[in-house]
Amino acid sequence: MTILVTGSAGHLGEAILRTLRARGSRVHGVDLKKSAWTDAVGSIVDPDFVRRQMAGVTAVIHTATLHKPHVATHTRQEFVDTNVTGTLNLLEAALAAGVHSFVFTSTTSAFGSQLRPEAGQAAVWVTEDLPPVPKNIYGTSKLMAESVCELFFRERGLPVLILRTSRFFPEDDDDPAMRSAYALENAQANELLYRRLDIADAVSAHLLAVERAPKIGFGRYIVSATSPFEPRHLAALARDAASVVRELYPDCAQLYAARGWRLFPEIDRVYVNDRARRELGWRPEFDFAHVLHSLRAGQDFRSALAREIGSKGYHDTVFDGGPYPIVS
Repeated sequence: MTILVTGSAGHLGEAILRTLRARGSRVHGVDLKKSAWTDAVGSIVDPDFVRRQMAGVTAVIHTATLHKPHVATHTRQEFVDTNVTGTLNLLEAALAAGVHSFVFTSTTSAFGSQLRPEAGQAAVWVTEDLPPVPKNIYGTSKLMAESVCELFFRERGLPVLILRTSRFFPEDDDDPAMRSAYALENAQANELLYRRLDIADAVSAHLLAVERAPKIGFGRYIVSATSPFEPRHLAALARDAASVVRELYPDCAQLYAARGWRLFPEIDRVYVNDRARRELGWRPEFDFAHVLHSLRAGQDFRSALAREIGSKGYHDTVFDGGPYPIVS
């Protein structure tokens, strides 16, 4: 098997390349940017470049994308070109090459406006059955690309699995209020309760999807750390999330106090990964229980892979007031 990985210079692309090369797997990385993990530099918007890279490929993991932090710096057309047309180019070339497995990295941002309940309302229980309502061009373009992926399965039988990943980036939050209120590690530890994913678990989900796609045919999966919450917690999460967490993990308060950390007072959504665990056989390792175990042991709760890759950022430009430009 030869696997083509797009976005090889990005967080997830590099993580997949590192893992596959360490296993001795045949893998070919492509990206707009040069990197130690990029075998061919070029754009997925260029169909000729894409066709050349597909030679001898038996599976595709498509991680290349414009992300949410690019919304303020790139046009809507650029989002459509990269996220939709680029995906279409890859699907066309994969079909022509006889690829037997296509995995598309999507995003929980596809749910968009569904994730902001009115004040005082219960947190949203987010499964694959929740209708997506994207709130910006990032989520919209990823949802459009998902539909194109599904079309290629229905019309041409190309096995495609879509992984709607939650946030796995190590950078500061794009919300300045969050950045000012919580230390980076504190915020990201809290997010593993309901909306974050360690990159090592993201990699394992993608590699399982490559294996399972020919048998499954087509599917969408939420890929996020396993949450300890249940539907019965949703109303309380919107009012006093910290109390729910302390009830589930009695020693959390002491462990957090020792680090000067705080729990979030409210949680607005819970990403549910049941389908991915059931159908892909995925077993994510890095959840909130792991965070507390690491705190007890005085260890970093991030995976070794996350620490190796580190922070990449999303722009070459330095912006006033934080790591991300302001969306007007």
